[in-house]
Amino acid sequence: MVSQTNVSTSSAEKVSQAVVPRRLAAAGGGGGGPAPPGGYSCEYGSMKYFALCGFGGVLSCGLTHTLVVPLDLVKCRIQVDAQKYKSIFNGMKVTIAEEGARGLARGWAPTFIGYSIQGLGKFGFYEVFKNIYNGFLTEEQQYLYRTWVYLAGSASAEFFADIGLAPFEATKVRIQTKPGFVATMREGMPIIYKEGGLAELYKGLPPLWGRQIPYTMMKFACFERTVEAIYQYVVPKPRDQCSKGEQLLVTFAAGYIAGVFCAIVSHPADTMVSKLNQSKGSGMGAIYKQIGFMGLWKGLGARIIMIGTLTALQWLIYDSVKVALRLPRPPPPQMPESLKKKLEQKS
Repeated sequence: MVSQTNVSTSSAEKVSQAVVPRRLAAAGGGGGGPAPPGGYSCEYGSMKYFALCGFGGVLSCGLTHTLVVPLDLVKCRIQVDAQKYKSIFNGMKVTIAEEGARGLARGWAPTFIGYSIQGLGKFGFYEVFKNIYNGFLTEEQQYLYRTWVYLAGSASAEFFADIGLAPFEATKVRIQTKPGFVATMREGMPIIYKEGGLAELYKGLPPLWGRQIPYTMMKFACFERTVEAIYQYVVPKPRDQCSKGEQLLVTFAAGYIAGVFCAIVSHPADTMVSKLNQSKGSGMGAIYKQIGFMGLWKGLGARIIMIGTLTALQWLIYDSVKVALRLPRPPPPQMPESLKKKLEQKS
């Protein structure tokens, strides 16, 4: 679904595209459209394909999360000290007044490294698990249950991706929210490890799973179906008649819409991650008793802006990498002829 960046297809390109197995057409989720001139650089489902998809995820997540570090910093501080940091703009104003403009960049190193690792797993393993799960289904089932494949594949991928992210997320949150704590990952991570070993670095993993797995499931499935809905109900012409700019606008809009839903479903767990990593020895039960249900939603406005922007940019970057590296991109899901005939017979 991320292949809206391609518009025209030559006869040679159509022949090249035809070699992609029909079952991939039902899978969707990895883009669509023609192969670039010269054919694909690797075979779909090969180790090289999965590795390059992972590389696209590294750039997609690492760069975008680092870009919005100021928003993330303010969001985390609102979650842990809403009395001092009352809103996005107020939080930025207070931070600049106390730490200077450079204060808004606190935590950029663990953000870049951690989310690059997470992006590797999120996108790379998503392609792996999606391919595996589709292998258990017939062609008709792949079309009928494609949303469930998106959900299962993204959830499986995020489970492993968060194991790589957790220590860096813990370090980032401590740097951004704990007064008097060191300002660099190089100094901060050893301090946290000294306090409680790996258990301290990974104590935020369960709520991280609670935040990121629903987020990623929504990110992939909602984006796919939102693109379909926009072309069906909003855009007044078929996708192949849209210009490259129009297609990119649809991609960005679908990504932002998906990002809004992602932020909402994952925000309570995100607040819990911030509170857990702010203080040593805190537990989820004690934190919930302290802040209550409404406290779980502090900073939601900042996170909607941050995640909406992130999700839209990530799909654009990921698609651009696949185009630049000439990776095979299965076409959007299409109903198999056998299923069409069955539905016609029933009607």
